[in-house]
Amino acid sequence: MKILIVCVLGWAMMALSRAAEEKAKDDQTENHDLVKRYLFCHTGWTKINGACFKYVSTPMTWARAEKKCLTMGAHLASVENQHEYHEIQKMTAPYGYKQTWVGGSDAQENNIWFWTDGVKFIYTKWCRGEPNNFWGSQHCLSINYTGRKCWGDMGCKAPRPFICEKRGFGLLG
Repeated sequence: MKILIVCVLGWAMMALSRAAEEKAKDDQTENHDLVKRYLFCHTGWTKINGACFKYVSTPMTWARAEKKCLTMGAHLASVENQHEYHEIQKMTAPYGYKQTWVGGSDAQENNIWFWTDGVKFIYTKWCRGEPNNFWGSQHCLSINYTGRKCWGDMGCKAPRPFICEKRGFGLLG
């Protein structure tokens, strides 16, 4: 009987030890997520939902805008939810809510939209009738389309201001 009790106690201690290890891993993951949520952004960048955004008023084609964002360690902005969209849109307000490039594109295959930074393309704010790929040549996403300030697919060669975004872990500049 004593051997049985010792075995059960030994098994219980091993199970508790494993549970403690799993809890420690979970705590580390939670702390890692905290770093993601509490980024700071350097001057000229705006913190929204744990990412840093920058409005660039110099009009460029969509491809040149993405290239410019890359030189800053960023991508054209992706939009994950309604709150983020409204905050991004506020960045365009001082410039009159001009149509502005963000990182959505369906250039690889019509009507299959991607964000340049790899974020899943889930949230949308398309205007009525959009995306319409008018004349088969509209593959880039512009915000502040029409008076409703929703999204439209546009020809990628039109020069527009744009919004860059840095997402991820660590301290971004």
